[in-house]
Amino acid sequence: MYSKVKTCVLHGLNGHIIEVETDLSRGLPVFNIVGLPDTAIKESKERVRTSIKNSGYEFPLNRITINLAPANLKKDGSQMDLAIAIGILMANSVISEVNTIDTLFIGELSLDGKLNPIDGALPMVISMREQNINKCIIPYDNREECGVIEDMEIIPVNSLKEVVDYLNNELTITSYKSTRINLNKHNNNFDIDFSDIRGQEGLKRALEVAAAGNHNMLIIGPPGSGKTMAAKRLPTILPKLSFEESIEVTKIYSVSGLLNSNGLMIDRPFRSPHHTASNIAMIGGGRVPKPGEVSLAHNGILFLDELPEFSKNVLEVLRQPLEDGVVNISRVNGTLSYPADFMFIASMNPCPCGFFGDPLHECTCSQNNIDRYLGKISHPLLDRIDLHIEVLPVEYKDLNDDYRTESSDNIRERVEKAREIQFSRFKRDKIYNNSQIHNKDIRKYCKLSPSSEEILKSAFKRYRFSARTHNKILKVSRTIADLNGMKNIEDEHILEAIRYRTLDNKYWG
Repeated sequence: MYSKVKTCVLHGLNGHIIEVETDLSRGLPVFNIVGLPDTAIKESKERVRTSIKNSGYEFPLNRITINLAPANLKKDGSQMDLAIAIGILMANSVISEVNTIDTLFIGELSLDGKLNPIDGALPMVISMREQNINKCIIPYDNREECGVIEDMEIIPVNSLKEVVDYLNNELTITSYKSTRINLNKHNNNFDIDFSDIRGQEGLKRALEVAAAGNHNMLIIGPPGSGKTMAAKRLPTILPKLSFEESIEVTKIYSVSGLLNSNGLMIDRPFRSPHHTASNIAMIGGGRVPKPGEVSLAHNGILFLDELPEFSKNVLEVLRQPLEDGVVNISRVNGTLSYPADFMFIASMNPCPCGFFGDPLHECTCSQNNIDRYLGKISHPLLDRIDLHIEVLPVEYKDLNDDYRTESSDNIRERVEKAREIQFSRFKRDKIYNNSQIHNKDIRKYCKLSPSSEEILKSAFKRYRFSARTHNKILKVSRTIADLNGMKNIEDEHILEAIRYRTLDNKYWG
């Protein structure tokens, strides 16, 4: 007696079809699973045996062999429980002959036969759609995240018995479709606002420029000057996620087991790991490699507060994802890739005591201590940060002024207009904002007048800019021009962009 059903295994965000072949033959009762299963799959034997029995079906006292094909692909996860149980019941003639060629079975079984939700259901379903699977039988609690996928029949079930009755045509289950959220009409209910920030007009302007072009940013200033407060309000002025961006973010959070709402992620991620975070926590990895902070911040913000307090090794591993927008995790079993296109925002004090350059406090650090502290931030990492802004302590008159400063809604309107200009400009190049302009296209999109060219040339020589810094200045000036609704980059735009890169010389020489 033989049967074959399909399930799925994830490698990164990519799903692979696994054919679960079941053979029942005469001999001493034994239950073997072959085909490079991991410990979770090997343990499924007891879950499957008990759940079949507790669902009211007889477990066959035969020699049972389960083959997970292709046999040379390593499998992990508990999502194969359902497929293994269905394979056994089909081979034992409990389930009538049905066509399961285009049907996928994923789900973890509990001992009483109920189906538990699994991690990574959404990327599995998306991958299977691309491989011409048109029906997925999934745990009921995964219905919201999977139901957003069009051209796929999603059958949510609560238990093994429901699946058997459905396949035997004794129970009708309607395909589930979640209501597609109109993200443009979604209201971000933030309990913080840019109007909370008193003074620091230069910092707010720099954050607006960063948001408009998706640029990276470093904020330097003494303690209590509002660096962290301002950075945490940056999400309130970012454009809303598009549906495609929302799907990308939801896939990552689904794989990581962090999808709390069971539906689409509708807000841009804001990740702020503690400075004790390790390389693996930041980049991703583990025995079964999971996304790290750089991937969890995809299409959102990665904020590192007190940047020099992070391990130098941790900071250096950020260089590749900052440049490429993707992180590659290599292990003995293979290499996985996760997207990591995020806005990098960092804040730091100018010295260990925090008061170097503060007009109100005296710095107690020696020059060696300051150099050692700043030396934790390497020039290659600084080169990848588009805007550097210095802030000073807030003055008393700003704190007690009753004048209400500009709100996040007003700033976001300008940011969204600038993003719309960029989207229209780059629609043929498959990029979405100025920070993504390829180096070969910089002169195409960032044309300078002779006077602007002369300004940039003088700054390049004076501040000893690198080629990467030169290109980032052009991208930032393009963003500033977009914010001002200007087609061409003017002198004032290039001057402002240069001002955002002069702190390298002041602090790092």
